[in-house]
Amino acid sequence: MEIFIPQFVRTALDRLNECGYEGYIVGGCVRDSLLGKKPHDYDVCTNCTPDKMLEVFAKFRTIETGLKHGTLTVLIEGEPVEITCYRSDGEYIGHRKPAHVTFESSLEEDLKRRDFTVNAMAYSPKEGLMDLYGGQDDLARGVIKCVGEPERRFDEDALRILRGLRFSSCLGFDIEEKTSQAILEQRELLKSISAERIASELKKLLCGKGARKILLDYREVIAVFIPELRESFDFRQNNPHHFLDVYGHICLSVENVRPQWQMRLTMLLHDIGKLFYCFKVKLTVNLFAHISFSLLVALLDTDSSVMSAKAQRV
Repeated sequence: MEIFIPQFVRTALDRLNECGYEGYIVGGCVRDSLLGKKPHDYDVCTNCTPDKMLEVFAKFRTIETGLKHGTLTVLIEGEPVEITCYRSDGEYIGHRKPAHVTFESSLEEDLKRRDFTVNAMAYSPKEGLMDLYGGQDDLARGVIKCVGEPERRFDEDALRILRGLRFSSCLGFDIEEKTSQAILEQRELLKSISAERIASELKKLLCGKGARKILLDYREVIAVFIPELRESFDFRQNNPHHFLDVYGHICLSVENVRPQWQMRLTMLLHDIGKLFYCFKVKLTVNLFAHISFSLLVALLDTDSSVMSAKAQRV
């Protein structure tokens, strides 16, 4: 198997090999290449330690902002390449980041700390594909599955919960049973994640081809950071113009606008005030002025930090 690697990335790999070090492209670029997609960027991992990286790439312009965590950004042909030393993570703090990292000499140590099997593959022109956790098989089966124990992966970094949903939505993949169960059971950990991080993942999730399915199947996860949506679950509209409950209608609306995050976020929130601003006339829900009220709820609710963060961007 051969994966296309742009020349500027090959230059980085070749330079590492010339100096006696290993070098692999890793993560999303390998996943996307195997899916026949053009990667947005390329990450390189190596057994070269940060101090030695500076020597290896002394003739190139470098950015050292991530060096203490093992990452050096090298500019080659005007393109940035992030090169990271193999590492293992120490104890995680606040369900987000490790308190410290340990630089390793083994690619296996580096791959086993990663989130999902489809992201835990590495490739080099010299050694070929390194797939220790069945990522290629999971790509073929269309499955998102954690590396190792899902509960541990999500406890380490709770943002992985939303990343899993985002990958499922964007790739149209199913979520493996144990991974899915852990997502639902540990959803409250998302409260420890910043609104900005959640908003970034949510926008991508909403634009995926599987967005409606994810919103329906994992509605309790979404409600952790947009609790106002919970009132719409199973709320029958008793209206001849609507055959779905309010939340089902919201999800269908998201699916039926173009996959642009501003449009899809609008549809996710467009009926969020319907339940707060309605009254019943002969068992029919009259939804007078609910659109304006939905806008007010979306923009002015300060109890939901995520909604506040999104409101500032809309």
